[in-house]
Parts: sequence; C-alpha cells; structure tokens
Amino acid sequence: MQGRDGMRAADGDRQVVADRLRMAVDEGRLSLSEYDERLQRAYGARTYGELDSVLVDLPGPRVGEVAVPDGTGDRSPDRVPPAVSGPVEGRRSATAEWLVEVWEPYLKVVGIVLAVWAVTGVLAGEVLYFWPGWVAGPWGAVVLVRTVGGLASGEPRRWAAKRDRRQRAQAAKRDRRRQARAVRREHRRRELTD
Repeated sequence: MQGRDGMRAADGDRQVVADRLRMAVDEGRLSLSEYDERLQRAYGARTYGELDSVLVDLPGPRVGEVAVPDGTGDRSPDRVPPAVSGPVEGRRSATAEWLVEVWEPYLKVVGIVLAVWAVTGVLAGEVLYFWPGWVAGPWGAVVLVRTVGGLASGEPRRWAAKRDRRQRAQAAKRDRRRQARAVRREHRRRELTD
C-alpha cells in the first residue's frame, strides 16, 4: 500500500469509523452481524486503507477527510482537507478547561470557608479573627505555583489529550456493551422465532 492508504490510522479515526457504523445500523444500512464484524475490523485496523475498506459501501467521505464542495465533483485527496481537530464549537479551549479543573476545588472550598466565617461573624455580632486566610493562603500559593508551572510546561495539552483518550476508551466500551446487548437481543429473537 502506498500513499494515504498505507498511512497509520489514529484512535480518533477508528472512533469516527465506529460512530459511522453505529449510524449505519440505526439507518438500517447494516444488520447487527455486519455491524459486529465491521466494528471488530475497525478497531483492529492499522491503516487508513483498512479503515476505508470497512466503510467502502457506505455513503460519506473517507476516514480523516471532510468533503469540500467546489462545483467540480473532484474529491481527490488534494481537494479534501484533513478533518479539523480544533476545539468543538461551544467548548472551551484545553487551557481554559485545565484552569477550571485546577482552580475550581480551591474556589469552592474558599467560598464555603468565607461563608462560614461571615455567618459566624454575623451571628456573633462582631468581626471575628480572619481564620479563612489560613485555608486560602497556603492552598492558594500551591495552586498558583501549579498553574504557572503547568502553563509553562504545556500541561493543559497533555491533560486534554489524556482526557480525550479516556473519553474515547469509555465510548468504545459503551459501543462494545451496546453491541453485545444487540447481539444478545438478536440471538433471543432468533431463538423465539425458531
């Protein structure tokens, strides 16, 4: 195999194929046994050529590509750009999500501690010693150092990649469970009709 067909496929490409196969079953284009066989081939595929062979008789662009209408009907690899892998519309950037992940627990706890201090001060009728500083100060310094160090070392990208791998693994696990349930239902249906 040469060219694009011989290039290695990524986990994301295999997940795209699994999603398209699931849609094909929902649309009635594939039976459950075909879906099962093709899903196994998709997760075992190493190259784009192997992934394309799983989808060869289904409508849509090849794996890792998005069709761009140009009026000529030409869908050669030169005219079809690779799929966009940037942030999804309505979704924050990896850095923003990482910052929320780092700072959210601190801000929640400090907010609760401040609320407890304020309520006890109101109930006591006087301004109390500002003990929340002992929680907010040291912990805030640790979170600040982690933030600066993480931003300098590219931690948000690594964190986002790890999160995406975990989400893909969970989606694949759900697909396998859903597939197993569908196969069991099909077997039960066959047993009842026999």
